[in-house]
Amino acid sequence: MAMEIERRFLVSGDGWRTAPGRVLKQGFIAVSRERVVRVRIDGDTAWLTIKAMVTHTSRHEFEYAIPMADAQTMLDTLCPAVMEKLRRRVTVGSHVWEVDEFFGDNAGLVLAEVELAQEDEAFVTPDWLGEEVTQDGRYTNAHLSQHPYGHWPA
Repeated sequence: MAMEIERRFLVSGDGWRTAPGRVLKQGFIAVSRERVVRVRIDGDTAWLTIKAMVTHTSRHEFEYAIPMADAQTMLDTLCPAVMEKLRRRVTVGSHVWEVDEFFGDNAGLVLAEVELAQEDEAFVTPDWLGEEVTQDGRYTNAHLSQHPYGHWPA
């Protein structure tokens, strides 16, 4: 069984902007606190992903490549809100950080995630990292698809 262990942070600086990025387009077919089903287009590949919460930091994750036409049909017909973001991968120490700059109704939000081998694994903290929001479910992509950042009260 696949396990994803990651921590999520707000971004407070610009040191990550020099890394090349790619646009991801994604939507959620099903969303609950315990599990989500997501479809994503990343360049010329498409993925169907199922995640189930174990802790705030760890989730079971199953990801499968799917035909592009199927992914586009799912986004068009099964996903009430489709999100786009620019993802940059930045290596800091021995870890790769994924920094997501959101567009559309989530514009203005920039999040960084680091995947770990175990929940208590140490990692180098980049100087552009802000507050940790791993425990705050509002910053999950599934929640943002239903409650966009641009609609949050000030």
